[in-house]
Amino acid sequence: MSSSLKYHRILLKISGEGLHSEGEYGISTERITQISGEIVEAKKAGAEVALVVGGGNIFRGLSGTEIGFDRVAGDYMGMLATVINALAIQVVLEKLGLQTRVLTAISMEQLAEPYIRRRAIRHLEKERVIILAGGTGNPYFTTDTAAALRAVEIGAEVVLKGTKVDGIYSADPVKEKGAVFFDELNYIEVIDKNLRVMDHTAVTLCAENNIPIHVFNLNVKGNLAKILRGEKIGTVVRGNR
Repeated sequence: MSSSLKYHRILLKISGEGLHSEGEYGISTERITQISGEIVEAKKAGAEVALVVGGGNIFRGLSGTEIGFDRVAGDYMGMLATVINALAIQVVLEKLGLQTRVLTAISMEQLAEPYIRRRAIRHLEKERVIILAGGTGNPYFTTDTAAALRAVEIGAEVVLKGTKVDGIYSADPVKEKGAVFFDELNYIEVIDKNLRVMDHTAVTLCAENNIPIHVFNLNVKGNLAKILRGEKIGTVVRGNR
C-alpha cells in the first residue's frame, strides 16, 4: 500500500447509466472497458478498491412503479440488475489482470459470494477488487445508500461517486447553461440545496460517520488515479468548511 496516496481504501460508486452508451440501454463493452481501465490504474497506485454499481441501465425499480409494478418487486428486480452489471465488470477486470470477488446482498451462491463484512475486508487486504452487488438487499433503498453503508462497514476513507459531469452543480449543467459549479460543499449544504447527486439517506449516513463524498467525471481518463494522488478534481463534500 502506497503511503503517498490521499485515500488508501476507497468505495467507488458507479451508476448503472454509466455502463451504457448515450441513448441506449444495456451494457456497453466500451464503457465497461474504460471504467475497468481506471480501476486498474487505481490498483497500480496502491489503493484498495471496493465497487458498488447501480442497475439503471437494465431496470429501475421506481420506473417500474410508473407502469404498475409493485414497488417492492420492482426494487428487487433492480437489485438483480446490479448483479448482472457486477458480473460483467468482474469479467473485464479479470481479463485486465486483477483478482476480483463479487459479493451480493441477496444470496445467489452459484454466481457470487454472500456479502459478509469481515470477508469483504479480508478480500481487500488480499489486494482483490470487491464488487458489491444487490444494493442493501432491501427494497426502498438506493444503491447510493448501499454505497454509503458499505463504505462505513468496510472502513473506506471516501465514497467516490463517478459520474458523467465534472462534479456537483447547482442544476443539471447539460440542461442549464448557467449552472454553478461547486468545488467543495458540506453535507448540510447538499441537503439544504437539494443537490441530488446522492440521495439524502446516503449523504446523512456519510455525514454521521465523517466519510467524505468526492464527485467527479469518471469519463475523463486518469481522473480516478489523480484523485488518489490528491489532485483537485471534482467536488468534495465533507464536514464544516
